[in-house]
Amino acid sequence: MKTYDFIVVGSGIAGLSFALRAAEHGTVAIVTKRDAASTNTAWAQGGIACVQSEEDSFDRHIADTLDAGAGLCPEPVVRRIVSEGPRAIRELVEWGVHFDGTLSDTGEEQIELGREGGHTARRILHHKDTTGREIETKLLARVRESDRIELLEHHFAIDIITTSKIAPGTPQRCVGLYVLDTTSGAVRTLRSDRVLLCTGGSGRVYLYTTNPDVATGDGVAMAWRAGCEISNMEFVQFHPTCLYHHEMKSFLVTEAMRGEGAELIDKHGRRFMPDYDPRGSLAPRDIVARAIDREIKKTGGPCVFLDITHKPADFVRERFPNIYETCLSLDIDITKQPIPVVPAAHYQCGGVRTDVNGATSLPGLWAVGEVACTGLHGANRLASNSLLEGVVVSDLALRDCLSKLPPEGSQECLVLPEWESGDASDVDELVVIYHNWDEIRRLMWDYVSIVRTDKRLLRAATRLRNLKQEVQEFYWNFRVTAELLELRNLVETASLIVESSASRKESRGLHYTLDHPEKDDENWRVDTMLRRIA
Repeated sequence: MKTYDFIVVGSGIAGLSFALRAAEHGTVAIVTKRDAASTNTAWAQGGIACVQSEEDSFDRHIADTLDAGAGLCPEPVVRRIVSEGPRAIRELVEWGVHFDGTLSDTGEEQIELGREGGHTARRILHHKDTTGREIETKLLARVRESDRIELLEHHFAIDIITTSKIAPGTPQRCVGLYVLDTTSGAVRTLRSDRVLLCTGGSGRVYLYTTNPDVATGDGVAMAWRAGCEISNMEFVQFHPTCLYHHEMKSFLVTEAMRGEGAELIDKHGRRFMPDYDPRGSLAPRDIVARAIDREIKKTGGPCVFLDITHKPADFVRERFPNIYETCLSLDIDITKQPIPVVPAAHYQCGGVRTDVNGATSLPGLWAVGEVACTGLHGANRLASNSLLEGVVVSDLALRDCLSKLPPEGSQECLVLPEWESGDASDVDELVVIYHNWDEIRRLMWDYVSIVRTDKRLLRAATRLRNLKQEVQEFYWNFRVTAELLELRNLVETASLIVESSASRKESRGLHYTLDHPEKDDENWRVDTMLRRIA
């Protein structure tokens, strides 16, 4: 058993920024299941939303967030996170993050602000079209320099250890983690009174997603098994514009491109978005994704197109170099040809229920970023609010940790039980894991994606119950591996999404069902809450 003042699970913007601040107060372990840079943050293209200009205001940013969230965003939470944004941006810059800018007449650099769908002003700070990679790289470099942060790469968090597992009947709280060292196969016991989940989302629950392979819902599944409240899992955001190409199935085409004037067109070159919303291609993501889904089904075509060919070629290459080079490698010159695009699963708006400080319903456990549900995103996330939430709430979470459990002398001398494998043997049929993985993702795409029905959700729930039983038997009979742990978390998270979706008898934000196509504010302007029955 090894003890730390703080344990962070995940190495994206939330986890890294928390660790850098927490290292000033004690020892920190960062547990991350692959290389530290393998995160959703590193894949973020568009940028980070924050009020920066005199033409903008906190009230406008708050109003845009509330509008996108379709009535489920608590205004005090939105106001707190939005108003804390500028200070968090200054901190990122101090850590070495560079945002695109121009020189003023006085020689001072001014940040260049972009605009995305749902925003009424330019407020997106960006680094070309690889903002997340810039943030991840600079923060990770600072973490590696710290002698108070231990970075445990290729360590997979298996489960949260609670006091009830040590002494049944005692008040429930988090006291540590079981972690699999995937390089050696050994399971380690990590002890701390302050555990922070920053594991990202669950895009890999779906067959088509913009997310990296690591996004398997690990944090939500772990928190659920530990008894935490889970909220709003039905609100899965499908990014409207994922590149449609047989050689590259998960490449995101940033919304910032539409913010710079790109238009969605059909195969005949017709701009179809004005038929669905007066904001056209700059409508919020839920509206745009459903519109594209409708156009594809109406025309029978495999995709629609995103056209920025009317903009100067030099501007396109300079502003979107990663997208330009990637598409060019597939023989698509975006300065001359429209980009074939389709919607794909992108962002989990629900998650482990927390307050604005990231505190969960389990004492000793905090959750920040996509894994958590502060309420900021409501029923639909406003573009580029996710990186903002991660860096702001991680700071609020540290303040909350320190106010409740000051590091010095707060760790009790608990000896946690070691992991026991019992009579479990090594996995002998990986094909079973891969088959179940594929089946989960296909049924979620077919039955629980952009448009849903009661019958589709019932079919998904029935099959997932059987799959959960198969996976659970596999889990108990074989030694744990990364593949098995991801499958276990994937089926758990998929089941939570289906259960939440089936319980909401209306259409709101990202949850659209043909059986209940209208929004019902009288009965359903509330969060969906799931609590595990012990």
